[in-house]
Amino acid sequence: MKAAPRAYRNAARTAPALPPPPAGEGGEGAGLAHARVASPSLSLQPKSDLSDFGQSIVPKSGKPDFGCKRGRGRKSRNALLCFWLVAFSSPACAETVEDFFRNKQITMLVASGVGGGYDTYARAFARHASKHIPGQPGLVPKNLPAAGGLAAANTLYSVSARDGLTIAALTNGIAMDPLFGNPGARFDAQKFGWIGSIGKLQNVCATWHASPVKTIAAAREREVIVAAAGATSNTVIVPRVLNTLIGTRFKPIIGYDPGTGLNMAIESGEAEGICGLSWSTLKASRPDWIRNAKLNVIVQMALEKLPELGDVPSALDLVAGPENRKVLELILARQEMGRPLAAPPDVPADRLAALRAAFDATLKDAEFLAEAQRLQMEIEPLDAAAIETLLSKAYGAPRDIIARAAALVEPQAKKE
Repeated sequence: MKAAPRAYRNAARTAPALPPPPAGEGGEGAGLAHARVASPSLSLQPKSDLSDFGQSIVPKSGKPDFGCKRGRGRKSRNALLCFWLVAFSSPACAETVEDFFRNKQITMLVASGVGGGYDTYARAFARHASKHIPGQPGLVPKNLPAAGGLAAANTLYSVSARDGLTIAALTNGIAMDPLFGNPGARFDAQKFGWIGSIGKLQNVCATWHASPVKTIAAAREREVIVAAAGATSNTVIVPRVLNTLIGTRFKPIIGYDPGTGLNMAIESGEAEGICGLSWSTLKASRPDWIRNAKLNVIVQMALEKLPELGDVPSALDLVAGPENRKVLELILARQEMGRPLAAPPDVPADRLAALRAAFDATLKDAEFLAEAQRLQMEIEPLDAAAIETLLSKAYGAPRDIIARAAALVEPQAKKE
């Protein structure tokens, strides 16, 4: 249909309003009909294009008119605007957690190299956790091992989007690094969205079966050469702590590869043993050593003793004096959240809750537990609330205890 002549349209715009219908004639319906005829903006006249409608929204003044000013169509446009505002702000229209995660991919930063203990735990978790997250998003590990795991923690805190699509499998001591003054730790550990920890890390000190040092008492009497990785690794920190607090004489030789290098140094006789390696890592990486009694485990480093090492003394039982014990307990707290998972700060509460629930469900998943047993993984979960309590207690420790612990864990850190 052709557009009405311009003269007709102009005349329609200037036509006087019709008088209201007499009372009682036509009722409400008649009044509505009258309003439709009287308002050119609601004219039923067919249009061949949208030019006139555009003119009613953007008049000659150049400023959009949504019916907020006095003029034609104000009430009808206001009503329409209110309808859309109410509709799209309604909780019923809000995006659910399942809607958000559906058809998306979650990146899991892994704060260690491929093939190590942390990587093994993280990838096993990733293979089973997706089905427990609403919407079942993909869960893809991405290794970021630089700076002893700090690169992953710093990235998660400062770079990753805070939407729930990035999480990280961090190393055990990372949450305590800011407390102990590590200058590379550029994050507030208590602001992470902690998800949970798959297991604890109970470190041990052990000598090779051919070594004459078979007890911790013997390690107090003579120097014991132990293989060590980097200067900031547990294989250096633990000997330093024990030498200071219980009087052992461990001498770390630094520079071995943290995987096969340490093992080869012991087997070849370059070192008498190792101090500060996780018992679960030892069992998983060299089960033959355990099975064939190739190691003398002489002390264990944990807040609670391992039942399977019941005859091996705990460092906590050997330390003298209540202050020294508090220092050691603070250092050992690093191992309680041995294999932690975290999200960035400020992830929406409902999405973080979904990730935490998925963690809890995965750690009870029969298929995950079967794989963990096959890989000889130690599953000792710690939920998010327990991690937050642990960190709150650690960061609230007396300043002198923190200072003494920091001097052993981060001796090169700049002190205030």
